[in-house]
Amino acid sequence: MKRTSSFALIAGLALVTSSVLAAPPVRDVSAKRHPNIAAAQRLTDQAFKRISDAQQANEWDMDGHAAKAKDLLDQASRELKQAAEAANHH
Repeated sequence: MKRTSSFALIAGLALVTSSVLAAPPVRDVSAKRHPNIAAAQRLTDQAFKRISDAQQANEWDMDGHAAKAKDLLDQASRELKQAAEAANHH
């Protein structure tokens, strides 16, 4: 029982640390060349910040779902950058 609670504590601390250290998605799409993609990237950044606010308000206890959502927003932002680069090649 003691081993299980220790593991749960360590896992919880790792989750909180990764959530705290996670950087917001990078906004690096040119709004002049790709206004819609840049707007979408800006919205991923805003969503990331709102999730961080929710994590703080709920003392980080969201069973890892908020951290997963932040990871997916970062992935979406990177995909948007790749979409803009692909459009630049056409």
